[in-house]
Amino acid sequence: MSDAAFVDTLRAIVGPAQVLVGGDLAAYEADWRKRYRGRALAVVRPGHTDEVAAVVRACAAAGVSLVPQGGNTGLVGGGVPNDSGRQVLLSLGRLNQVRQVDVDNLTLTAEAGCVLQAVQDKAESHGLLFPLSLAAEGSCTIGGNLATNAGGTQVLRYGNARELCLGLEVVTAQGDIWHGLTGLRKDNTGYDLRNLFIGSEGTLGVITAATLKLFPRPATSVTAMAACESVEAAVGLLNLARDRLGPGLTGFELMERFALSLVERHFPQLPRPLPGAPWTVLMEYAGTESEASERERLASALEAALEQGLATDAVVAESIAQSRALWHVRESIPLAQSEEGLNIKHDISLPVSAMAGFVPRMAARLHATTPGARVVCFGHLGDGNLHYNLQAPEGVPAAAFLTEHEPRINELVYDEVQRLGGSISAEHGIGELKREELAQRGSPVALGLMRAIKTALDPAGIMNPGRVI
Repeated sequence: MSDAAFVDTLRAIVGPAQVLVGGDLAAYEADWRKRYRGRALAVVRPGHTDEVAAVVRACAAAGVSLVPQGGNTGLVGGGVPNDSGRQVLLSLGRLNQVRQVDVDNLTLTAEAGCVLQAVQDKAESHGLLFPLSLAAEGSCTIGGNLATNAGGTQVLRYGNARELCLGLEVVTAQGDIWHGLTGLRKDNTGYDLRNLFIGSEGTLGVITAATLKLFPRPATSVTAMAACESVEAAVGLLNLARDRLGPGLTGFELMERFALSLVERHFPQLPRPLPGAPWTVLMEYAGTESEASERERLASALEAALEQGLATDAVVAESIAQSRALWHVRESIPLAQSEEGLNIKHDISLPVSAMAGFVPRMAARLHATTPGARVVCFGHLGDGNLHYNLQAPEGVPAAAFLTEHEPRINELVYDEVQRLGGSISAEHGIGELKREELAQRGSPVALGLMRAIKTALDPAGIMNPGRVI
């Protein structure tokens, strides 16, 4: 079948207006970091699950591979086509309905193209909470969140996307539909198929809808910032907060001084409550008592931290607006990095007990290897996830810096992460960016099992090939 005839087949399935060919398709063909850019045979925008299944069947029959895409906010090059001009980009943005909210069962069923913030808002309209929260929540989608097992700022209390999903609807590589949208919390009827597809980055099938866990909204949520002299002190503060605040501690973010200086440079309108500290911690506490009582409890914990030398200064938000402003600073770090230029990203996880040693040791090694390189360190200390990134030295072209130094820098960082029993991908996925690293560093047994699963579920290899494995 010629390309033109195949495109006509796709148009017959979803309608001519929903098949894009030619013209400016950069919104689909380039990733958020502008690091990967491909060329699609066509961008196809199905409107419901049956159309997704029909498109997949057409691709399977023609031997055409496809790349599922949600909000295109991924950071590892897993959601854009390659440069062959032979892949179908399957955009799921039109599958954007919340199908059901079951208040008694504390569940919400949403289609894959639902923007995360819309799901949060829908839950809130019923007096409930969907706790997945990340900087891209205004544009990332539920399907992409699940395909990459997204993390975010409340993993400490609620877990990753995987822990927040009870059931899935999936189109298989053969174009069949698995209707697995159960809202059950206990179901031991065989293999856990749901968890095969969560985190698989579109390489096994297309997630088209999900049943998600909801939670009662906390009576009170209080935010605070604290200044720390070292990562060791921040870990001590984390332990104190766990002891004083218990399971109400929902977020514990760590930000290094240079990371915040980038925010100040590119977004000077944002507040800087504790300027100049080597490290800044952002804490979120959700309580069951009155706002005044819970604010006092958090303030008391911070006073203890000051007395013990774990913090040198602290501030507690006095209003929702102040709380949002503090979080806006934290969430603006990736945007500030993007404004500063191309950078080398490491989304790593480590035992929290290893953090205090890793950070200064790694910085010393990198500065010795690449003098002038600027370390941008921030992340979710509460669950052991750091975004350990590097910007080029001042005045050095970023693209040239990446070309010359990225392989060696990656080797240094990942060698140490592996030595400490950590992971080279905490919440961003593998995609294309880390595929070779996984092949070199992953357990041979685990990789063999993954390849066997891929072969069993996608024997023709049409689902997002060249990603993950």
